[in-house]
Amino acid sequence: MTITFIGHGYVGLVTACVFADFGNKVWVVGRSPDKIKKLQSGDPLIYEPGLKEMLQKNLTADRLHFTLSYEKAIAESDIVFIAVGTPPKENGEADLSMVLSVAEKIGRHLANRLTVVSCKSTVPVGTNAKIKAVIDKIKPQKAQVEVASCPEFLREGTALNDTINPDRVVIGSNSKQAISKLLELHQPLPGERVITDLSSAELIKYTANAMLANKTSLPSALCNQPKRHRSSARPNSCNTNPKLWSASADSRIEIGELQTFPSPPQTVNRQLTGRS
Repeated sequence: MTITFIGHGYVGLVTACVFADFGNKVWVVGRSPDKIKKLQSGDPLIYEPGLKEMLQKNLTADRLHFTLSYEKAIAESDIVFIAVGTPPKENGEADLSMVLSVAEKIGRHLANRLTVVSCKSTVPVGTNAKIKAVIDKIKPQKAQVEVASCPEFLREGTALNDTINPDRVVIGSNSKQAISKLLELHQPLPGERVITDLSSAELIKYTANAMLANKTSLPSALCNQPKRHRSSARPNSCNTNPKLWSASADSRIEIGELQTFPSPPQTVNRQLTGRS
């Protein structure tokens, strides 16, 4: 299969390298001549364990191609992934200008056949419908396009491993053809397949981000309470904070939601074992 990634940040570059390593022909489209030259020479621009080696391997195998031009990459591709930034505006809303600009460029270069356009950028619910509307207005008359949401869940520092070993692959589309193409592409990957409609996949990504943010911020807020209220529990660090471990010991709370530390402090352990 031939696929294209628009954008070569953590999501675009890492995922492009992985799919090239599975034997696909992969184009990566960027907008900076200097960065594209570095990528073509085997410099990944970012550090991720194993990424440089995988990049260089697939450049040598002629499966991975970096370019500034949409024309050849889009026309050849069965699937085009949008993986560009959506930075927040001053009012907190996601700035979709880059995503929609890319959608317009994709539309101008579609071939007269079916192409699946799949957004990997973190976008608000309804964005993929906007992407399709932009493309439909500008695409060649005989070109067919279906859109899908295929969100990523990788972490910086473990991005390559997270991409190769996902716990789930989320594919959201209102098109059976798009879902079929994306299932075929992701066939070598492990993990549960979660097939949804377009807007549900967009919401899954935002929900995961919100839950992870709460998992990080809530323990931090709890750790700061002794400083404000002169609590008798005055740990040197959150690793010995009895409030966090006691809360996570509640069977109604999923393991790991609050218990971010390997073992309970001894004082809490004695209190729990002595409880009737």
